[in-house]
Amino acid sequence: MSREVAGATLAIHPGALGDVLLAIPALRALRAAGDRVTLAAQPRIASLLVALGEADDGCDFESLRLDALFAGESGARLPAVERVVCWFGARDPDFARRLAAISPGALVAASIDRGGLTPPSHTPGDREELTPPSDTPGAPGRAVWRHLLATIGDARERRDVAYVSDTLVAEGRAALAGAGSDGARRVVVVHPGAGSAAKRWPAAAFAEALAALAARSDVEIVVHEGPADTEPAARLLRLVPSARGLREPALPALAGVLAKCAAYVGNDSGVSHLAAVVGAPAVVLFAAANLAWRPWARAVRVLTVALERAEAGDVSEVRGALDAALG
Repeated sequence: MSREVAGATLAIHPGALGDVLLAIPALRALRAAGDRVTLAAQPRIASLLVALGEADDGCDFESLRLDALFAGESGARLPAVERVVCWFGARDPDFARRLAAISPGALVAASIDRGGLTPPSHTPGDREELTPPSDTPGAPGRAVWRHLLATIGDARERRDVAYVSDTLVAEGRAALAGAGSDGARRVVVVHPGAGSAAKRWPAAAFAEALAALAARSDVEIVVHEGPADTEPAARLLRLVPSARGLREPALPALAGVLAKCAAYVGNDSGVSHLAAVVGAPAVVLFAAANLAWRPWARAVRVLTVALERAEAGDVSEVRGALDAALG
């Protein structure tokens, strides 16, 4: 691979939306060092981060053909950059060695999957960081976003909300209008889905927490449905018939919706991470065991709840957090 493009960095992260959004502080550190960063990720995620100004360019992770490095074959295709930061493949020493052979000095670091980090102790409803970071990346108790930042040797926390352009806001308004929003009331966005059913708070619990808001004339509830959320979204819409359904908007438009909503509530999911990134007054529901994957944004209210059932205490706490977010 050519190293002729000085100051150009390729950051590789093929993970799901929430996992990649946790890498934003690390991407900001790379750019603050003067690097022009190309993010290799799933195409829609790479495009989103470029639209938010968190990466300079994006490319399809699959186009790199890094699978060849696992098999010991030729064919990997990397752009001409000075530096490669790869949050992928760290568990395979042969992959790391072969990547370094075509990109000397390439950094291969674990992105930390859900089975690879011991959860920290926690206090329900606590909005502070999990624990003070240790000196070892990936050590028990370390928040995942801190681990990703530490892999590139940077300790400065860049945790401001992302800039959402007027263009994205306009796309968000158009998406809401297409969903039947009247545009005259404050919007509360609800995301009842998650990538795994085990991370979903029951639709009945959401409905209970939203009951008082659904009765208000100045609030409009919008239920977001992603590609894997058909069942929980449909169930919640049946329980809250006055709500509008926002079905599978493009990620940039969703960023526009979330940036201007009056409040947000949702499960541990990529959509909740996006709400946090763009500065939505967000309430995000986590299982205690998954708190290490909480968003990095300071203003997010993270609550631990029982996901397998609707408990009265959890419903009351979520209702109170939403009231506080709405002011």
